[in-house]
Parts: sequence; structure tokens; C-alpha cells
Amino acid sequence: MITITSEAVTQLKGFLSEQGTPDAGLRVFVAPGGCSGLQYGMTIEESAEEGDEVIETDGVRLLVDNFSAMYLAGAEVDYVNSLMGGGFTVHNPNAVASCACGHSFDTGGNAATSHGCGCG
Repeated sequence: MITITSEAVTQLKGFLSEQGTPDAGLRVFVAPGGCSGLQYGMTIEESAEEGDEVIETDGVRLLVDNFSAMYLAGAEVDYVNSLMGGGFTVHNPNAVASCACGHSFDTGGNAATSHGCGCG
């Protein structure tokens, strides 16, 4: 299904501990929108919802709803540091095109709703 890198596990554990919610999970989801037709989102949630897939890795949980699971099969959540700051990102093998911002992607099935990249 979806995996998480060791660096992302470390960063997520630290973040959840700082927030005082060490048992919360990271919800990774896909929603319509963005310049390529679909966009990634992430939130911290205390518990899973009915129908969620829960992926536990080294003491952290990823929560994925059924709609998002279709687009995230084989994806990997990572944590990257850059000059603009660090953050969680999704490496998705299902994306055939994405915008430079890295938040929006196209799997080939939503060409009618995609737009030119304008991630500013």
C-alpha cells in the first residue's frame, strides 16, 4: 500500500511528541484540485475513521481513506530538507505528471480537469 521512510518516521515522532499527541497518526489524502487535477494533503488526526487503512511503521501510523488509497498504492511518504525548509512529501509511482511545487499530480485519468502548472 503506502510506506514511510525512516527519516519521515523520526520527524513525525518528534513532531507528534512536541504537539503532545504521541499517539496521533498522519492522515495522507488525495483531493480533486491543484494545477494537475489532484492534490496531496496531510493532517494529524487522533484516531482512524471507519473504512480507513491504517499502516503502522516503527510506532507511527499513516491513515488513508478508501478514495485516496486508489491513488496512493505503492507511494512513499518521505521527509525532505531544502533551502525553503523541511517537510513531508509523497513520492507516488502512479503520478504521470506533477507540478514543480510537488503538491499536485496527474495519474492520466483526470486530464480533463488538469491545468497548466501555476503553483505560486
